[in-house]
Amino acid sequence: MNKRSEIRPDWIAVDWGTTNLRAWAIGQGQVLAELTSDDGMGKLPRDGFEPALLRLIEPWFESRPPVVACGMVGSRQGWCEAPYRTTPCAPLDQAALVQAPTTDPRLRVSIAPGLKQTAPADVMRGEETQIAGALALMPGYDGVFCLPGTHTKWVHISAGEVVSFQTFMTGEMFALLSEASVLRHGMQGGGWDDAAFDIGVSDALSRPERIGARLFSLRAEGLVAGLAPAAARSRLSGLLIGTELAAARPYWLGQRVTLIGAEKLSAAYARALAVQGVATDMLSATACTLAGLSTLALQTEAAPQ
Repeated sequence: MNKRSEIRPDWIAVDWGTTNLRAWAIGQGQVLAELTSDDGMGKLPRDGFEPALLRLIEPWFESRPPVVACGMVGSRQGWCEAPYRTTPCAPLDQAALVQAPTTDPRLRVSIAPGLKQTAPADVMRGEETQIAGALALMPGYDGVFCLPGTHTKWVHISAGEVVSFQTFMTGEMFALLSEASVLRHGMQGGGWDDAAFDIGVSDALSRPERIGARLFSLRAEGLVAGLAPAAARSRLSGLLIGTELAAARPYWLGQRVTLIGAEKLSAAYARALAVQGVATDMLSATACTLAGLSTLALQTEAAPQ
């Protein structure tokens, strides 16, 4: 690997989330280097974005490469707002890119907008770039993408467009329940129990309306039956994912499903779906993000893929 000062990228890809900033130097169609900082959108004032970016990528700037960014950097609380585009539409559109205001003359930053759906109301920001990347990696794809995460997205794709999507707060609910609710007392420590996860998924899919009672049962079983923390955490995950699958059934039933996300979480969704007879493919979220940003870089700067 070259020293940072010797790297001269054709362009720079940026994924700017709420908690972290990630940047990749791209040249000759490949990643030359990657850098990460904790300067997420949630920690920065409006005038703090340009300095935060320059602190991270300054050594790559001798050739003044353009920057193509996605994520929360384009939110109302971000560097500058990149207005949502309305579905149905292609996940990305070069004409909709927003140029961030900069004071450093070397810096050219294009921000990809998110997507919105009016009925039922829903939004995404950052996932649209992963979807575009997945479509670039899987040309002609028609079916459903599931993007597991803090706020999991189910997305119907047809003819290269996002037709509809729905968001579930499953990941956030898991964090809140396991770390801040009465259930936390029985879930300390790590570990995982596949059988307990499967039981949770099955219970939730068969009786999703019982989710509230099933959740308290985790606490009760810990007190009266010695339910192990690993089993409790795994069953909680299964209950929440199973409840999500019950609600998202119109998306996955009889459909081709591809999971885009972190390997461990995607594997949990794949396991839950397999029990329902749904085979899944899996793609890396990072690979999809880079592929999506590359489609914009190709259009804006004719950069190699």
